[in-house]
Amino acid sequence: MTAFFLLLLTSLTLHAHPSVSVVFDSKGNVYFSDLKQVWRVAPDGTQSVVVPNVHTHELYMDAQDNLYGEHLRYEGDATKRWMHYFWRRSPDGRISRVVEEHETFKGEVDPSMVRDRAGNQYWADRAHNAIMKNTTVLARGNFRDIRFMTATPDGVVYFIDTFDLMRVTPDGRLSTVARGLSSEDLIPSRAHNQIMGLWTDRAGNVYLADIKDKVVKRVTPTGAVSIVTRSKLTWDLSGGGFAPNGDLWVLEFRLYEARVRRIPR
Repeated sequence: MTAFFLLLLTSLTLHAHPSVSVVFDSKGNVYFSDLKQVWRVAPDGTQSVVVPNVHTHELYMDAQDNLYGEHLRYEGDATKRWMHYFWRRSPDGRISRVVEEHETFKGEVDPSMVRDRAGNQYWADRAHNAIMKNTTVLARGNFRDIRFMTATPDGVVYFIDTFDLMRVTPDGRLSTVARGLSSEDLIPSRAHNQIMGLWTDRAGNVYLADIKDKVVKRVTPTGAVSIVTRSKLTWDLSGGGFAPNGDLWVLEFRLYEARVRRIPR
């Protein structure tokens, strides 16, 4: 494989914005999206499509095993409009819309896939440099580029600001956990999605998928950074999560493919 092709492949995958979520239900099933449908991996390894024909980047599983996601589509160059709706899949397999289709980026408060155990929803109000909890401001800061976000069950929020990992406690205290978590790309426009999926473990460590460096990094509560796993050959890493038994599952992609890989605890 030539260096030019590798550069082209990296450029395409960085701009494609792959899915970032790996979620689990109470029965040990694993769920992920390949941007065309949502897959389930059963405990015995059997894979099946459980939500067809959805362009979904983030997933959320609630305590009752209801699975939530978004369907995003581009209407075409005639209107240049992005449209989306939000769906729910119940444990018995029924799929319904919880928010009907509408134009994106028009100020609506859409459901967030970043939630805590109590169901509070967290999202970034980039226009006002604010991290929101439901409809109220949790914290403000002089942010440069708020990107991906996650919340612990008890409501501690972590998010990426350019290449830095930030933390907001439930009482609104904002702090920087670690800086410079990826190396600067030679093509500045790609930095927007350079660090993608974020998730945590029970010990309070934060994990992030660094697409450019092709690694998953772990950041401890004190800011120490280490590499957990690397992607191989033409695959890249975009997200992950921990199963109830402690196994780490990472989400990998290449062009129009996606897969999950299990790393035993």
